[in-house]
Formats: sequence, C-alpha cells, structure tokens
Amino acid sequence: MSDTPPDPLTPTPSRFILLRNAFLSGFMLLAPLFVTCWVFLLLFENVGGFFRPLFVRFVPEQLRDFDIVWNILATVIVVVLITILGYVSRYVLGKYFGGLAERFIQTIPGVNGVYNTVKQLVATFSTQNRSLFSKVVLIEFPRKGAHTIAFLTSKAQSEAQARVGKELWTVFVPTTPNPTGGYLLLIPKDEIIELEMSVGDGMKLVISGGAVIPPWPHKSP
Repeated sequence: MSDTPPDPLTPTPSRFILLRNAFLSGFMLLAPLFVTCWVFLLLFENVGGFFRPLFVRFVPEQLRDFDIVWNILATVIVVVLITILGYVSRYVLGKYFGGLAERFIQTIPGVNGVYNTVKQLVATFSTQNRSLFSKVVLIEFPRKGAHTIAFLTSKAQSEAQARVGKELWTVFVPTTPNPTGGYLLLIPKDEIIELEMSVGDGMKLVISGGAVIPPWPHKSP
C-alpha cells in the first residue's frame, strides 16, 4: 500500500507552532494546580501567620523555625474553633433564643394563629414528613362518584384489616388549602387508583385548590 502524498495546499505547521501548542497544553494542565496551591499558601500565610504567635509560644524554641508547618497548624486550629462556635451558636444558643422568641409570639393574639399555621405548613413539607407519603392516589370520597386526591401512607396489614377480612391500604386525605388537617382512611386495595404524579406535585395540587395542575402524560427524561 503506497503512502498518500501530503496535500500541497495544506500548510505544514512550523516547529515553533508545535512547541507553542505543547507549551500551552502543559500550561493549561498545570495552571489549576498552581492556582490552587497559591490560594492555599496565601490562606495559610495570612490566617495562620496572623494567629501563629498565639500558639507558637507553647512550642519548644528549637521547633519554631518551621514557619509553614505552624502556619498550616494555626489555620486548622482557627477553622476548628470557628466550626465549634458555629455549632454552639446554631444548636445551643439558637434553640434557646428561638424558644424564647416562639414563646413571645404565642402570647400575641392573632399573630400566634398565623404563626402556628405557617409552622404546621413547614412541618408538613419537611423532608421527614413528606417521606411518609409514598404515592399519590385517587379514591372515591366523600361519596360514590366523587373522587379526591389522597396520599398512600402504608400497605401494612394489621388488626383493622384482619377484622374486616380485606386487604386495606392506609391513605391520608388532606384538606384544601391547609394540608395539615385531613382524614385517615383505610380503603380496599381494588378501590384505589395509583397516580404517576410525584408527592410534591400532589401537594401543589391540594394547596392550590386544583389551580396548579401537574402536566400529564409525563415527558420521558
């Protein structure tokens, strides 16, 4: 097989261009590493260097010459102390002052009702409570022929199901527009229609009073 001759119209890159391209490729590989090291060294020098005299006095004289080591150690100590302070202020002092503020709000007529309603709504939409609802379903309620949105909470069978002699699923029917109240119903499995919409979309539908309708059919990802 013969070699294909070079196209005379295609210019051959010079040695200088090849070296330049190689240099730029190497520079692009090393630049992020260089900038990262420079930022950390700057951080250690400014933060650690500022606080180092507070800690280095406890270090033996013969070990004080390793400035970069003590700068890094001082920076780590400062970060740990700031983290501890943030944790204490958020989970200890924050709970204490938050409890005082909540007790004060509860003493104000009118305001306490709005506060409690909003608090219940936030609790309903929290990750912990939303995980209780495994699926959005459709059931006939409050009468035959009328359908409502409900949330499937459990398929477990216990004494109630054994007494009835049927497989009953536990569903929660929220009220509109405040979904924190509602009805707990045990419905026969064959009377429940499972829907494809997510729990979040189901909540939006309930709270909006049916004004926010989730799109259907769902688009394939």
